[in-house]
Amino acid sequence: MKKVLTIAGSDSSGGAGIQADLKTFSAYGVYGMSVITAVTAQNTQGVFAVQDITPEVIVQQIDAIFDDIQVDAVKIGMVSQIPTINVIADKIEQYQVKNVVVDPVMVSKSGYDLLHAEAKDALLNRLLPLATVVTPNIPEAQIIANMSINSLAEMEQAAQIIHELGPKYVLLKGGHLVDDATDIFFDGQEIKYFQSERIKTKNTHGTGCTLSSAIASGLAKGCIVEDAITSAKEYITIAIKHSLSIGKGVGPTHHFYKLYEKAGMLDE
Repeated sequence: MKKVLTIAGSDSSGGAGIQADLKTFSAYGVYGMSVITAVTAQNTQGVFAVQDITPEVIVQQIDAIFDDIQVDAVKIGMVSQIPTINVIADKIEQYQVKNVVVDPVMVSKSGYDLLHAEAKDALLNRLLPLATVVTPNIPEAQIIANMSINSLAEMEQAAQIIHELGPKYVLLKGGHLVDDATDIFFDGQEIKYFQSERIKTKNTHGTGCTLSSAIASGLAKGCIVEDAITSAKEYITIAIKHSLSIGKGVGPTHHFYKLYEKAGMLDE
């Protein structure tokens, strides 16, 4: 069984962050492990508090994994502080991780800042150059590329700017545009579109975490990047289509819909 590590924040409501990542790994049939960078108090209505884990404990978590278990891919999510980013980058370099998916989590759907303003440069300069794939959404890409994005042409331009920061591949997610959900993929030479239907639902909590974890799972299993993205897009589309109306706000996606369907558990 392939083994995938998520380095990210914890979501107490279970829809995003570490919890979403581990659910995705399980759905993909890979063994999931976690390094927690922060503990959040959040639910479907928003993020209400964040407690960052100390860099020393983050290092100890990473070393505990790599000293004992082969890691086939790493997904990096919420990393809010400069020291946190630096120690993670140091360890990724030390252990020469081959498959690294960076989801540059900056702001929650409810508007809570999950990346300290002063840590932006560290994220761009330390983690993006180590990424096999970086997966910003449009608001994140606007911050990274320092430009407004209102069209597919501007998405293409932003993807090229982000690629210059060092990742091997850029997947700029287009869910914030008004048309069908079209993502822009750039490999340094060519632009490719990944298109999927736009699903009318408010329950999209954790979609970015889930997509990036699905890509990491595909890479761990030996898929080339484009095939990993294609599979991840199919997975997240089904998860959103069958999302769960849990809580009073933005509900989570259904990470296990296909598995529950096969097991005949959907009516339980």
